[in-house]
Amino acid sequence: MVSPVIIVTGASRGIGASIALQAAASGYAVVVNYAQDAAGAQQVAEQISSHGGRALAVQADISEPDQIERLFEAAQSLGEPSALVNNAATTGNSPGRLSELPDEVLEQTFSTNVLGTIRVCQAAIRHWQRSPARRMGIVNISSTATIAGSPGEWVHYAASKGAIDVLTRGLASEVAAQNIRVNAVAPGLTDTGLHAAAGMPDRVQRLSPSIPLGRAASPDEVAHAVLWLLSDQASYITGSILPVSGGR
Repeated sequence: MVSPVIIVTGASRGIGASIALQAAASGYAVVVNYAQDAAGAQQVAEQISSHGGRALAVQADISEPDQIERLFEAAQSLGEPSALVNNAATTGNSPGRLSELPDEVLEQTFSTNVLGTIRVCQAAIRHWQRSPARRMGIVNISSTATIAGSPGEWVHYAASKGAIDVLTRGLASEVAAQNIRVNAVAPGLTDTGLHAAAGMPDRVQRLSPSIPLGRAASPDEVAHAVLWLLSDQASYITGSILPVSGGR
């Protein structure tokens, strides 16, 4: 039996790496996308291969339109892609008030999180229009930051993820007749390296008491939700945004 192929953007670390590893464990051949972290992406691909799976690390910065098509071209060496996870995103590592946000951070955030995600969706749908698969699915990674807006830290990031929610709902309706399901997972506070990279290494510990379950999510817990939405168990679900937030 030929393994289905999945493309996971931003899969060199954190939530993306967990999604790639769990996808491989679920029987997918995995395109491990990265923008800059070649070593991290290669490590993920090698870990999949060491457990008998198939994976390929592919560099493509989704904020650059001319780099997106290489994801789908590279995937052909594994087979026809039937699933896409849009995980690549940035906060710009610039927490603070919106009025003080450097313009280049604002532009990079929306170029990656919104325009990049939209363009990857466009590329996937165009591909499936030419070569439809048995089961086609897109999962976008949103955020529960869309609820409160992340004031004082990442309002720009929360706004970009609000756009992802609208994209998910609208696109799901638009392509449902083509047997393409589009959903989103909205993680809450998750224990990844994002917080330290933004200069807030204590953020997870500081905010965990505000979570009803009393802790942050692990990347694996977010990945479980993503793989479930792509599975046949979720075959009648589209246009949904699934919070993985510990109740917050």
